[in-house]
Order: sequence, then C-alpha cells, then structure tokens
Amino acid sequence: MATAGKPRPIDERRAQFQRYKEDVKKRGKPFYPFAMFHDTVMSLVVVSVIVGLATIWKWTSFGPHHDGLHQGLLGPEYTAPADPGTTSFVPRPDWYFYFLFYLLRIFKWPDTVFLGTVGIPNVLLVLLLVLPFIDVRRERRLSRRPVAVVAAVLTVLSMAVLTWKGATAKEALASEVINSVPSWIKAEKLPAAAVPGAKLFAVSGCTACHTYMGTGSSALGAPDLTNIGTRHLGITFQINHLKCPSCVNPGSPMPKFASLGDARLRQLAIFLEDSKGPR
Repeated sequence: MATAGKPRPIDERRAQFQRYKEDVKKRGKPFYPFAMFHDTVMSLVVVSVIVGLATIWKWTSFGPHHDGLHQGLLGPEYTAPADPGTTSFVPRPDWYFYFLFYLLRIFKWPDTVFLGTVGIPNVLLVLLLVLPFIDVRRERRLSRRPVAVVAAVLTVLSMAVLTWKGATAKEALASEVINSVPSWIKAEKLPAAAVPGAKLFAVSGCTACHTYMGTGSSALGAPDLTNIGTRHLGITFQINHLKCPSCVNPGSPMPKFASLGDARLRQLAIFLEDSKGPR
C-alpha cells in the first residue's frame, strides 16, 4: 500500500509518460515526412553501396573461363571447385559465431553441450528481452546505473574473449585422433595393408559419430567399430555401405562417403575388415 501523501509507483510512471508525450509534442518532429525521408535516404545509400561493391567485384575479376586465377580488387569471381572428398578441410563458422564455436570446446559432448549451445545463450537472451520491463526508471546516466554498466561491460568482454579464442583456436581434433593410430595398429595387430585405411579413418571425421579403441564419440547411437571385422561383412559390403549407408541399411542416418572415391573407400573397407579387436 502507498503511504499517505506519496504517489504509487504506477501513478508516477504514468505521470512521467504523460510528460514525455507532451515534451515530444512540443519539441519533436512527426514521423512523416521527417523520419520516413531519413529512412529512405539511408536505404538508398546502403543499396547503392551493395550494388557498387558487386559491380567492382564482377568486372575487376573477369578473366578467361572465370578460372579464379584473375584476382580482382575484391577477390576472384570464382575459386577452384570444392572437393567433396577432402580429408583436410576443417569447417569453421562465420566470425560472428566464433564465441559459440568456442563454447563447444568448453562444454563437451554429450553431457554439457546443450548447456553451452542452448542454455546459456537463451537464458541471456531472455534476460535481455525482459530487462526493459524490469528496469522502468527514466534515469539514463551511466554513473547512476552501476549494475547495468557492469553487466554490459562483462558481456562485451566475455564475447570479445570467446570470439578471439574461437578465431585463434587450433583444430586439434584430427591430429589427436591420428595420433591414436599407432596404438590401434599395435593393439589390433593390423597388417600393413590396413594402415592407410586407419589413417584415413582418423582424418575423415568417422570418430565424430563412431568410437574406435576408446577414441571418438558415440553420437546418434553409432556403434563402436573396434571389432567390426569379426562380423565378416566383406570388402564389397563395406564399400557399398560407405558409398550409400541408407541403401544398404534403410533408415540409416549415416551420411554418404562416395565422394572419397573408390580407392580410398577400399582402404577404409580393408581397415574395417581387419578390425577384430585387441589381440
């Protein structure tokens, strides 16, 4: 209950809003035509800049067959075709997602990745959305808003640090996996013919879903392949399965690896068939 002689908070806010409306009416400018004119001019400037940059990119990189060798002011018109069978490309997000990218290095799959990718960002977003409804004061001087200033500074610093860490992070996953290959060879007594396939298995992203000798992740229920060779599926079956998993095993969520080419698929198949567990 409001004390005698003291206005209620809601009445004070209503009075402040009324004074604000009167002040806008007395000293402000109507939206039409002033704000609409400014928005129109700014939109034309932005579109003109985009068209100008596109024109410069197009006509300064023009060359025979558009082979990507003729470097223009803003880069080549086309670059070399992507190799879908590459084993060295490391996908990275755009720079403005680096802070989330690095959070995945802090919150590991599968126990805490949900917290890092959905929990923390969404909680912060909800707090940002409800903040204007919680803090309804008209005070805007930074010196009198220490909590808001500290929160803003910490947010900017944390995102800046995470962005920088994400931009400079070394992709160590593939190297960590390939470092395990000698131990696989020794434990499973793999023949020399299976070694190229073991190295290919380590760098092709197979351990993103499968585990092998304790290395990797069992994402989406993918099986452990340490002793897949004991099933005696055969080289032909392994190649066909790698080319089109859902064709061999209907409903399989495993992606196709046909882009690796027949030679490398055979190397993988030989490795899998020779994987019969520690001996």
